[in-house]
Parts: sequence; C-alpha cells; structure tokens
Amino acid sequence: MAMCAKALKGGSALLLSFCTLNRLAHCPKFSACLSYSRSPFFKGKVCNSNVERARARRSGSVWRLNLSSVANADGDTSSSCTVETDPIKDSANALDIRVGLILRAWRHPEADSLYVEEVDVGEPEPRTICSGLVNYVPLDHLQDRKVVVLANLKPRNMRGIKSCGMLMAASDASHENVELLVPPEDSIPGERIWFGTEDEREKQPVAATPNQIQKKKIWELVQPHLKTDASCVAALGVHPMRTSSGVVVCKSMKNGNIS
Repeated sequence: MAMCAKALKGGSALLLSFCTLNRLAHCPKFSACLSYSRSPFFKGKVCNSNVERARARRSGSVWRLNLSSVANADGDTSSSCTVETDPIKDSANALDIRVGLILRAWRHPEADSLYVEEVDVGEPEPRTICSGLVNYVPLDHLQDRKVVVLANLKPRNMRGIKSCGMLMAASDASHENVELLVPPEDSIPGERIWFGTEDEREKQPVAATPNQIQKKKIWELVQPHLKTDASCVAALGVHPMRTSSGVVVCKSMKNGNIS
C-alpha cells in the first residue's frame, strides 16, 4: 500500500521491512522516530542506537515508522515521499525457495504415504527430504526431476528419517489432486527463487534462518497467499514465482493452493 505522510494524522504508523526502510535514506522529510516490532506480533521497542538497529536487522525484525513525528523545522508534515510496503511479500522474501533436482527417490521403509528423496539444491551434498506424495505422484515420475524446494525450514524427523526441506506442490481445495511445482527446464539447481518482476531478483534480502522461520511463523504467514493462477503459474498474490529462466508453474492445477 502506498501512503504519503500528509495523508496520515498523529499516531499513524507504517509497517516496514528493513529493506523498505533503506529506500527512505535520501528523504529528509522522513527523519522520524524509528521503532521496530517483531512480525507478526508487533511488540514495540524503541531503538535508540545504531547497535540496536543493527541487531534488529540481523534478527529479521520489522521496522515501524511513526509518521506522527515526521516534520521539518517549521512543523510541516507534508511530504512528496511515497513509501510502498507489503508485509506479506517482505515475509515471503525471507523464505529460501530454491530450484532442486531429485537425484534419487524411494519409498519410506516405515511410512506407506511417504517418499524419501535425495535432492540437489546447490550445496556440497544433496539434501534428504521426505514428502507425502505416494498417493499423488508415481515414483518413476520423481527420478531426475526438477522441483521447487523450501530450504530454510527446520529439519523434521519423519518416522526415523531426518527431512531437511519440503517439495512445494499445488493442490485443489479437497487435496484430492496434487501436482509438484515445476521450475523452467533451463533453471539451475540451487538457484534461489523469488516473487515479482525480473528486476526484483537483485533486491532479494538474505534468507531467514530456520530458527527465525519457525519462531516468527513466517511460513504460516505466507502460505495462505500462495496460489496458482488460471494459467497454472505459481504466485504470491499478483507476484509470480520466478527463476532467471522464467516463471514457476504446475502441469494443470489452476487456482490451486500451494504448500
């Protein structure tokens, strides 16, 4: 949402990510009181020093710009500076979503509904990931297949096997039909996927740590907004999921939920 300072009365606040806040650096009208809150719970704390602000940046905190204190020496609160911020997209940008290549897949020996996959996500060793796709995807369709991996979830023990990530898929409302998301054929395993235009690739912030993803419930905040559109393109609202080779899609699931 875009707002101008002159449109806001006392006590108003804009919720900003740190990267959004950086856009205000050259706007003197916004030399305002800064505080930050940990999204999505908004427990405010005033940052009175650069040290505190640096700590907030490292922790992935969300900054809040209190526009009630935006004024120049004459007390003029008008400004031509416009701030655009989208808390859901900012949270999605903290996810480490990557192109993966399944090197090997087999049935979980202790769970009838699970596969186990070794997936190349651009690291020195492949990741082991467990996925509940037995009822939806034939095993031979997984071999040597490019997939989309959510890579900064905390590892989970799934019936004796540690799963270090999640294969992302689209499903219908009843969850009777499930299709894996498909990155472009030319995409490279390990490439980080982003949401938005081609130009936004260079603006990606550093991904959050698995502990931050869990503590701040970032995945739970973002996941309800992930869908496929009428053309089967995966998107966060109006922002398509993209690699340097093109957009991420699924085979035929229109207007599906992504998880």
